[in-house]
Amino acid sequence: MKLMRTVARVTALLALCSAPLWSSAQGLSLGVSVQVAPPALPIYEQPPMPAAGYLWNPGYWAWGPAGYYWVPGTWVLAPAPGLLWTPGYWGWLGGAFLWHGGYWGPHVGFYGGVNYGFGYGGVGYAGGFWRGGAFQYNRAANNFGSASVNNSYDQPLPNHGGMNRVSYNGGNGGINATPTPAEQQAAYERHQGATPMQTEHEQAASGDRALLASINHGAPAVAATAHPGQFSGAGIVRAHASSIAGSGYPPPPRFRPREPSPMTPVARGPGPSFAPNRGPAPRMQAAPTYRPVSPRPQYRAPARPAYRAPSRQPAHPAAPHPQRDERR
Repeated sequence: MKLMRTVARVTALLALCSAPLWSSAQGLSLGVSVQVAPPALPIYEQPPMPAAGYLWNPGYWAWGPAGYYWVPGTWVLAPAPGLLWTPGYWGWLGGAFLWHGGYWGPHVGFYGGVNYGFGYGGVGYAGGFWRGGAFQYNRAANNFGSASVNNSYDQPLPNHGGMNRVSYNGGNGGINATPTPAEQQAAYERHQGATPMQTEHEQAASGDRALLASINHGAPAVAATAHPGQFSGAGIVRAHASSIAGSGYPPPPRFRPREPSPMTPVARGPGPSFAPNRGPAPRMQAAPTYRPVSPRPQYRAPARPAYRAPSRQPAHPAAPHPQRDERR
């Protein structure tokens, strides 16, 4: 089984090497074989343009020793007038995800049907075009900011499938897109690789651990920047919180405040006082030993004196009667 997979990969790589131009011209990273699909594209706003003449380079997921990391979108200068940027993309081939590097050319070629936004809706580029050595900007796809732009027009952006944030082509859950006749013809044109400014920008992103997908969970704090290689200060745009959903990585945990312990000081008046909060129930004190109470003494009425009948003698003896004088 393992041998069959190896043969399939070698066959696919040989087919790519013999394919028209889309191998070396796009900088196809044949040595990178990734078994994990890249996260979904984050949602972010475009930073303002530094000055007229800059073209938008959309952000993308790159692969490094620590896994996928986000390369923020930025404004770059074309290496020569008349050249347009074709973004790179991840494609499923031979049981692995392979990176197809971007390139400069007179026409925008195939980039996997990935909707990078800001004019790169999956097919071609609707953000502007070259005319007479000057770039004509579409106001619907470019944030001019305070830059003075004389050559501009206003045209609604085409919708090639809605807000599809899938970042790879083919495979299970990937974008089912194939090159159009115009994109096939663009593959035979003379191409030029990324500029030193773009290469330094990607290298700077690879050294920033905050841009790792395993840390930012698909919503990098620096989703786009106005200047290549600048990941702090003015002109930095972070991803929206809604971009976390469907990124392939679990959302960060919601931190809850720790509940105070039973002896946590609680502010009451001028100073803290200790009050029991949620925690283990207080220990019950042992009940006191029961001692029987001695019975009360029985009530005894005082003894009444014995009844004595009163004597019949008068209380006061009668006075003797005066004797009569018999001599009268």
